[in-house]
Amino acid sequence: MKKQLPKNVRQIGNVSDSSKIYVEDYVDTFFNQLCDKVDQSPIGAFLVGEIVQEEEEDYIYIYGAIRMKEIGIKGKEIQIGDSTWKRACEQCKEYFGDAEILGWFLALPGQALEPTQGMTKFHQKFFPKEKTLFVIKDSETREEKYFLHKFRDLLEWGGHYIYYEKNVEMQNYMIDSRKRNGMTPSETVEDGATANFRNVIRERMAQNEQKQHSRFLYIACTFLVLVVFVIGITMVNNYDKMTGVQQSLDVISDKVLNNDDTNADKPDDTNTPDNTDTPDNTDTPIVADKPDGTDTPDDADKPDGTDTPDDADKPDQADTPDDTQSTEPANANSGTENVYIVKKGDTLATISKEKYGNTSQIDAICKMNGLEDGNLIFIGQKLLLP
Repeated sequence: MKKQLPKNVRQIGNVSDSSKIYVEDYVDTFFNQLCDKVDQSPIGAFLVGEIVQEEEEDYIYIYGAIRMKEIGIKGKEIQIGDSTWKRACEQCKEYFGDAEILGWFLALPGQALEPTQGMTKFHQKFFPKEKTLFVIKDSETREEKYFLHKFRDLLEWGGHYIYYEKNVEMQNYMIDSRKRNGMTPSETVEDGATANFRNVIRERMAQNEQKQHSRFLYIACTFLVLVVFVIGITMVNNYDKMTGVQQSLDVISDKVLNNDDTNADKPDDTNTPDNTDTPDNTDTPIVADKPDGTDTPDDADKPDGTDTPDDADKPDQADTPDDTQSTEPANANSGTENVYIVKKGDTLATISKEKYGNTSQIDAICKMNGLEDGNLIFIGQKLLLP
């Protein structure tokens, strides 16, 4: 499983891109406490941690330190006894479980911060593995340098990170070490400063978490507002459509109701008498076609309107002046051959032409039907023909 990088870090120097060193804050504090105890002899500690390889980068995490019981310098060589190494391994297992010892720390009073040949030889003896770590620090100036074991040599490393996490293992080791060795006033002051610094870090972490939570709430609220806005627009559009449909339904309903009312007030067509039988039609004759309101072609040839040349040729009609009154019932009873029903567009002239081939019978038709004005005939009127 990929180890998550620490979030709260402080960079020291120029950090390399190939191998990154992370030192936990309690360990860095422990280095300063060891510098306070340096008199004339150096003080050392073993570094506890792990190396994590991810893709093409190496991450070296140092989250523990165990003080060396005894350390000596003879000439240019560092000397520690077997009991010191054995005790360090036991304490590493006791406080840090299966963690690995990855290097060592050395605090010197007023000496150059460069590994000597004896220091390099000591490192290769106890830490032959590559990428193990050596830290040297001046107890007076508090200057320090980090070295990484590569290519069978200790190479100076430009920078590292100090990170802050809940380090219960190192905290327990520091408490037990103070009980055994006592606590100096400087350690008390430094512990207070460390506690204050850690409180500041915790507050910043809490603020960051609160900001993230607030940012999440802001995004969520913005999303909800957007959703409500979209729903509102959709509802308004649907409302307009529904209003239009309702208006259309109202118009249709009004038309249907108006038609029903009209049909209810209108009498049945079957009960409506025929126009031909209405009193108005019988009393007011319809002028079928009146070519001229005054003269007709046939009338122009009539000197007095009483006698026609045709009538002179008919002895029966001349001898019986009351022929129209005497023959009307006979013709009506004899059949429909001598009865003509006026159609639209008929005149006495057209009727005479249709029945007799000329207009000579206009006056005879007028006399037989009692017409004073031959132009006043109406559609549906029954005329007796001579």
